[in-house]
Amino acid sequence: MTSATPKTIGSAIARLFESLGLGARLKQYEVLDKWGEIVGEKIASVTNAERIESGRLFVHVTRSTWRNELVFLKAGIIAKINTQMNAEVVKDIIFR
Repeated sequence: MTSATPKTIGSAIARLFESLGLGARLKQYEVLDKWGEIVGEKIASVTNAERIESGRLFVHVTRSTWRNELVFLKAGIIAKINTQMNAEVVKDIIFR
């Protein structure tokens, strides 16, 4: 008889997604879902994370002045996202 340590349903589902090759896609959706939490209320109020394709995050920005500012903050935002996700999910951000 083997004794298994109890596991949470969340960790079991995460392992299932990884085994099915869906882990990376799930992390991408998680970035989109947590965008406001990651970048903060001020940036989130003028942006909308739309999608991730080939490691590029597409973000709609409502004001051109903010778009210019976000270009300067891009590297820090990418680092923050990937740290939060514990994986390199985003390689570049396209502000539109």
